Amino acid sequence: MPISCCFPYRTPQDEAMGWAESVDKVLESKAGRVAFIAFLKSEFSEENILFWMACEEYKKIKSTTKMIERSQEIFTEYVKVGSPKEINIDCGTRENITRNISTPTLNSFDHAQNIIHSLLAKDCYPRFLKSEIYMAYCQQNER
Repeated sequence: MPISCCFPYRTPQDEAMGWAESVDKVLESKAGRVAFIAFLKSEFSEENILFWMACEEYKKIKSTTKMIERSQEIFTEYVKVGSPKEINIDCGTRENITRNISTPTLNSFDHAQNIIHSLLAKDCYPRFLKSEIYMAYCQQNER
């Protein structure tokens, strides 16, 4: 089955080609995130972008109650040792989040998110640009 069958929608070819500028261009684009997630799933490492996206949404929370609730969810799903989608961060960062999770702020996950962003940019993103998934997005309007 061709990779293009899995795209939920078509994206302009020039937008997809623009993703080659930086990982941030991919992350800013809804279609870019869909493509990057598909690629990371193929490498069994989608927890990184899912954590990054969860942090972006978390920073938009206005209600203290929802912030506390969501911080616990993010911690349990991505940060806690042995969590289902445990991200690869250093023990100091993990310990700092663990120590402060009972009194979360909108910046509670910033350092970990920056680490994951750097990992995505330096490690995953270059492989994504060489992937069949990215190439298919760039060529989908040529058919």
